[in-house]
Amino acid sequence: MLCWLLPESDGSMAKQFGLTEGSIAKSLIKLAVPIMSTSFVQMAYSLTDMFWLGRISTMEVAAVGTASFFVWLAMMLILIPRTGAEVEVSQSFGAKDHKRVNEVASHSLILAIAFAIGYMLFILAFMNQLVGFFNLKSDYVVKAAKEYLTITALFMVPQFLNPVFTGILIGAGNSRLPFLVNTAGMVMNAVLDPLLIFNRIPGLNFYGAKGAAIASVIAHTCVMITFLLAFRAKAKGTVPLSKPEKVSRTTLTRLLKLGAPVGLHSGLFSIIAIILARFIAEWGDAAIAVQKVGSQIESLTWMTVGGFSSAICTFTGQNYGARRMDRVRKGYLAGLGLVLLIGLVNTAVFFFFSEQLFSLFLNDPHAVQMGSDYMRILSISQIFVCIEMATTGAFNGIGKTMPPSAVGIVFTALRIPGVVLLLGLPDLGLNSIWWVITVSSIFKGILLFLWFFPVLKGGYVNIQETSKKVKVSA
Repeated sequence: MLCWLLPESDGSMAKQFGLTEGSIAKSLIKLAVPIMSTSFVQMAYSLTDMFWLGRISTMEVAAVGTASFFVWLAMMLILIPRTGAEVEVSQSFGAKDHKRVNEVASHSLILAIAFAIGYMLFILAFMNQLVGFFNLKSDYVVKAAKEYLTITALFMVPQFLNPVFTGILIGAGNSRLPFLVNTAGMVMNAVLDPLLIFNRIPGLNFYGAKGAAIASVIAHTCVMITFLLAFRAKAKGTVPLSKPEKVSRTTLTRLLKLGAPVGLHSGLFSIIAIILARFIAEWGDAAIAVQKVGSQIESLTWMTVGGFSSAICTFTGQNYGARRMDRVRKGYLAGLGLVLLIGLVNTAVFFFFSEQLFSLFLNDPHAVQMGSDYMRILSISQIFVCIEMATTGAFNGIGKTMPPSAVGIVFTALRIPGVVLLLGLPDLGLNSIWWVITVSSIFKGILLFLWFFPVLKGGYVNIQETSKKVKVSA
């Protein structure tokens, strides 16, 4: 599918910004800002949908919120080739192995296409069972959720390829191009959303959730085409891509090994969120809408700190590949300091302006009050979420993707028994779910930092200076 669009490599690497020399803080910020901006652009897709759908009814928001859980679940598979590409490209780039960069990039795209097709078939085959799992009270919400999910599933390939293209470029130190391309897609989505959601285009019978789905898939497809054309034209900042003479099982295995723990963690996180949504649904459509909108607002933390997490991963990977462990440690500490500042700001905003934030998306006073409770409780964990994400980036950069995934899997899974226990306390009600999420996030941040601490002390990771390759021993 991609082969005819991939240029033949001329063996030279496009000009990139190396991260193995110069100011650490400046390098991190310069790399992180476009990544953060890209994350905000991606978040804007959902927020734009929620904004316009909320003007129709809470049921439209609940429908898209329900379907979005399975779009979110796709990240389990998307993160496998993306994480593998980002880590391997950054380490290979730091080691100046441009041939390896080319090989990793092309194989990660092949892997992404295979996963996209498989997931599309899964969604279409089990549509009724997936939506039926939530036991939704409204037939209209069920119908709208299925329509949204069907349209999204049919255009799953662009949604898989775009994050992988982004990961390849970020691994090579280029975060500007993904930002520009994804911003163009967001602008297109913002223009199409009100036209399609409110059925303002003559001759088309799109409305509500169906219109939101059409707008999103058009934007995602245009972003994918733009990425492909940029690589084919060897635009400034792209890495060389060529058709592989043969598919390397070794490279695919390496990508799977790096990405599988991250994908497993993301998948479990999504599955647990779906199970929690089943509990939330007992409080009605308004509660589902609160969870959907609240998670989008909280993603202000995820998106902002996620940019620094990716920057720390790339910075760590390039310096690890160049055998600069002194800069690996300093880069982590500098990045951690920056994300803690972000965490403090977000904590204050979420706590003191919770009601105003929810009022932007929901008109129902009862739902706004429920959302305010949600936001204030989760504000307590924001600093620890920042610690977790920064440390995850550092672990991924040195090729150790298992520790953050293990911590995440254990404490995310513990949310289910935690909710079951607290739901027995009548005074907490729906808020018991938010408290379980908050407490588990606090534990994840603390334990992951303690796990990474040996790296800061010079242990855990050893680099054999006499070897041409970086060797890791735990």
